[in-house]
Amino acid sequence: MSYTALYRKFRPDTFEDVKGQDHIITTLKNQIKADRIGHAYLFCGTRGTGKTTVAKIFAKAVNCEHPVDGSPCGECAMCKSIAAGTSMNVIEIDAASNNGVDNIREIREEVTYRPTEGKYKVYIIDEVHMLSIGAFNALLKTLEEPPEYVIFILATTEVHKIPITILSRCQQYDFHRISLDTIAARLQELMEKEQVDVEERAIRYVAKAADGSMRDALSLLDQCIAFYLGQTLTYENVLDVLGAVDTEVFSRLLRNVLKRDIPKVMDTVDELIMQGRELSQLAADFTWYLRNLLLAKTSDQLEDVLEVSSENLEQLKEESEMIEVDQLLRYIRIFSELSGQLKYATQKRVMLEVALIKLCIPAMESDTLSILDRIRVVEDKIEKGMVAAPAGYGAQGQMGVNGLPMGGNMSGGTVGGADGPAAGAGPQKLAELPKAIPEDIREVVQNFRAIVRESRPPLKICLGRARLSLGGDNRLLLVFSDAMDAELAGTKEHLKELEDLIAEQIGKEVEVEVRCAQDNTAAPVDYPDLEQLIHMEITVED
Repeated sequence: MSYTALYRKFRPDTFEDVKGQDHIITTLKNQIKADRIGHAYLFCGTRGTGKTTVAKIFAKAVNCEHPVDGSPCGECAMCKSIAAGTSMNVIEIDAASNNGVDNIREIREEVTYRPTEGKYKVYIIDEVHMLSIGAFNALLKTLEEPPEYVIFILATTEVHKIPITILSRCQQYDFHRISLDTIAARLQELMEKEQVDVEERAIRYVAKAADGSMRDALSLLDQCIAFYLGQTLTYENVLDVLGAVDTEVFSRLLRNVLKRDIPKVMDTVDELIMQGRELSQLAADFTWYLRNLLLAKTSDQLEDVLEVSSENLEQLKEESEMIEVDQLLRYIRIFSELSGQLKYATQKRVMLEVALIKLCIPAMESDTLSILDRIRVVEDKIEKGMVAAPAGYGAQGQMGVNGLPMGGNMSGGTVGGADGPAAGAGPQKLAELPKAIPEDIREVVQNFRAIVRESRPPLKICLGRARLSLGGDNRLLLVFSDAMDAELAGTKEHLKELEDLIAEQIGKEVEVEVRCAQDNTAAPVDYPDLEQLIHMEITVED
């Protein structure tokens, strides 16, 4: 006898065997027991959730000679003929290939004849949303007032494509995605019947990969068993067959991204590709991994929302402390977009590598989350004490608050000093302050990085583009090249927030003033850069 696929071999024969759809099963059994059977049903739901299976069981139950608690007995002649597919009372129609008006007209002609055996003729129309508009219109009258011995069961995965005139004539039942626990328990039960040795972790991964579809779960498990026939099916075996990636690899990949170590990130990608991993699945699984990290970062009751082992849970908690929420949101956005693009891409590897480089180099993007990440990069570099930098950086390789060189004017030039005058400009002296820089202001400038980190967006982003100078009456002056930045920072609420942060940081009150100096109009002599002067340790005599 030829081999039968698992999803066909273990297709439920009674309502009790259907898993995860209790709300529908209970209703249908009650209708049969009370003899309140409707004339038209619409079964909606994603693939593999049991729509056609339930329709066939229902067709057997309404024709069964000895139903048991609303379920077919499976022993009478009607149950056996329907199960064998030889009954003339159950007609299955695939609307994908029989979607014309003529096909529906044939049905209208057939329903005039009573069933030769049993009580009801049951028409199961699968993928009914594929019918043409003309076919739907031809079905309307028959669907609304069929003979008393006819039942229509329409099944679809895309209920939004069904005309409202059809919907209003049917009892609609929504089949839910089946939970991971339910699928895993069913697979474990069937593997015991088949006497196949399978690890629990392998079962749960297959159940997760099925995405709520019992049929997909059985098909995937069938594929894995066939590959390792006669052996114990382990978690690693399942990963190999499905082209999936273990969480240990994702952990290593994430840590290298956070270190911005692009060569090691590319080495990991090359390793996965050489192992034959499917890149679309890799992108989807990494997105799910980032989602788990986000939940670990924002939720305390992780056991209730995460389907991971206790070891992986501890690892997630550890890694969630290494990354900020805005970084995770940015990473999830980039990989969500990548998952959609990979479906139609011819150069999948290139697109995956570009996405990973984007994670490592936030300067490649200009949205708000990327700007926050760019500020974080600058802060990290400053804290590590950069001593050298490419051309265009400040005198000692240090970077200003906005990621530009310290001492650079707001139009992008370089103020003369240790590196000489600005290119193309005449000799220009650094500004001399009328008085020595007050100690309070000096202390604010030296602690400005910590103050920026404590502020909240959008003020935090705005402060990242400010130049620090000295205003009248020994006030701290924030100079912006952009009028919108100056307007935002100059609001009463933001000035108060900044002054409070300064007081908290240095223990003294300092008044803050905001000015706007458009590009090419702000001479260094007008707004001397305190950061550069303090950095270069210039002493100004009275």
